[in-house]
Amino acid sequence: MIFENLPTTPTSEELIDKAFSRAARAGRAKSGAEAQQSMLQTASNILSDNLQNVAAEWPDFDEVDPFYYELADAIVDVDELRKSLSEIQWASRKTHDIGREYQGKLTGDAEADRKFRKQGFARLADVVEEVADDLERVGQAHQDLRRLPDIDPDEPTIVVAGYPNVGKSSFVNAVTNARNEIAEYPFTTKSVRVGHFERDRIRYQIVDTPGLLDRPADERNDIENQAVSALTHLADAILFVVDASGYCGYPLDAQLDLRDALAEQFEGVPVLTVCNKADLSTDVEADAYISVENGERVAEQSSAGSDPKVQTVDDVLDAAVEAVGYEPELPFEDRE
Repeated sequence: MIFENLPTTPTSEELIDKAFSRAARAGRAKSGAEAQQSMLQTASNILSDNLQNVAAEWPDFDEVDPFYYELADAIVDVDELRKSLSEIQWASRKTHDIGREYQGKLTGDAEADRKFRKQGFARLADVVEEVADDLERVGQAHQDLRRLPDIDPDEPTIVVAGYPNVGKSSFVNAVTNARNEIAEYPFTTKSVRVGHFERDRIRYQIVDTPGLLDRPADERNDIENQAVSALTHLADAILFVVDASGYCGYPLDAQLDLRDALAEQFEGVPVLTVCNKADLSTDVEADAYISVENGERVAEQSSAGSDPKVQTVDDVLDAAVEAVGYEPELPFEDRE
């Protein structure tokens, strides 16, 4: 994941302490005016290099995949982060220039040069303190973005949606075949859950989004809507799970209205309606009818002819894979 390996961002106090401590050690290795010159150069170089490293290690957001860009923007405000990175780059250049400026003032007289070195140190500290808030913002952004899901935007992806308590999580658990294959990623008070399964040696991502795609857009806050917008860049198919029995606590009409709204928002993405809890009711037009909790019992009923519509989780996955229609790119072979 593009934000996972970013270096830790030091605070302004940590940077200043590091630079001046190493400068003091460098000064002790020499004497007189040479010691002052060495201290000034060491402090300047450490501050300039470390500030540049903070800014340079971040990806160019103009080249980041739209999914990650919008998800990051929802969490940290990319424009504000860019401003802080720009300020840190300015501080890197400024500390470098101050180092050169004060080295040019050194006279070779130890006492005079000590005064110049102290003046230079004060200017260097002022510059770093000036970007203290920017360093804090970048450091917090690093911590927040490290928790984003490790999703490959190039892998075929199925997004599971629907109202709460309709069985989305149970379905994802069943698909991935083991709970420990599902990772949860905090997203404000919500979360994004990602699992994987394979078909014909192709790995598919399956994404459950509790708290994000389980209610109408006008009931989401701006951050949640931004996250949903990010998912529009990711989804290759949507499995919309409904509970026709209403046992979930939400009317069927409201569930279908949400499905239609998502189909409009995710324009061009195939949406499959999956009726879960089919052992309780199949009173809805759907692409598939399943019961994740009571699959075996429902299958027995179906074999007896009581409900021929009911299918298995694997049947639903097959339908989703077909809807995705993913075809891996093969290396071009030049045949003459």
